[in-house]
Amino acid sequence: MKKWMVGTRRSNLALTQTNWVIGQLKQLEQEATFELHEIVTKGDRILDVTLSKVGGKGLFVKEIEQSLFDGETDFAVHSLKDMPAELPEGLVIGAIPKRVDPRDVLLSKNGLTLDQLPQGALIGTSSLRRSAQLLAYRPDLQIESIRGNIDTRIRKLQEGNFDAIVLAAAGLERVNWEGEISQFLPVEISLPAVGQGALAIECRSDDEETLRLLAKFDHLPTRLAVTAERSFLHRLEGGCQVPIGAYATLDEAAADEQPVITLTGLVASPDGKQVFKKTAQGTDPVALGLEVAEAIAAEGAADVLAQVKKENQA
Repeated sequence: MKKWMVGTRRSNLALTQTNWVIGQLKQLEQEATFELHEIVTKGDRILDVTLSKVGGKGLFVKEIEQSLFDGETDFAVHSLKDMPAELPEGLVIGAIPKRVDPRDVLLSKNGLTLDQLPQGALIGTSSLRRSAQLLAYRPDLQIESIRGNIDTRIRKLQEGNFDAIVLAAAGLERVNWEGEISQFLPVEISLPAVGQGALAIECRSDDEETLRLLAKFDHLPTRLAVTAERSFLHRLEGGCQVPIGAYATLDEAAADEQPVITLTGLVASPDGKQVFKKTAQGTDPVALGLEVAEAIAAEGAADVLAQVKKENQA
């Protein structure tokens, strides 16, 4: 029976997610064996600069994708939100398991909610999407970049460096830190990142044996939702770190028909003073993502994105 080599980042969250995937696949293919191949990415090494300044999303996947091309690994487990909208030629997402909670969460010193934080409170986040939406909701907040893994960020909060930090609910729940959450932020206040809460299992497009294995683990409703989100992202930018959010849900009630997808897309200026948001429905996820992206771009979002990219390159 084949042994699959599995690529993963070395962080606690990445290893937890990858081991969970392996456990699920073992139940589906009981004879199979798996071996972890831990990889340190550029995003893990550069911790003193904001993501937008050093290349954005691809920072956490490039070395892992190279290991797939080199045949060192057969598939790799990523947080889908870390993946650029366009994959390199020769690689595909072989499976997207069922999504968990996609929301952002607030962790604060005394369990305060976003509305209860004092005037001018200092919030830690490395995400332009999060900071723009927080500032749109509360312009008085002070935002400062925070990098590092979940444990490092929580330690910085506990040491008094910040009044609060914002993280993804999914990551905290996967590593059993959900007890630290002060508030789940409603999507109306903080629209999630594209693919947030979902995992992506990436492999070579010509590796039929691995594709067959992964197909058993694919969750179609999640794949349709995140395909709409990624289509929106792809139309608007590609891979750079910009203030973009998107969240799609499915109405699965009409099981015999094509499910209706509802997609909300957002682009904001980094200072939160301009927010472009659109919601639309459709059954074709790619077309729906394009439709929402075109509508938002026409309203002025394209100019905001061009300006952010220019500043990132400066």
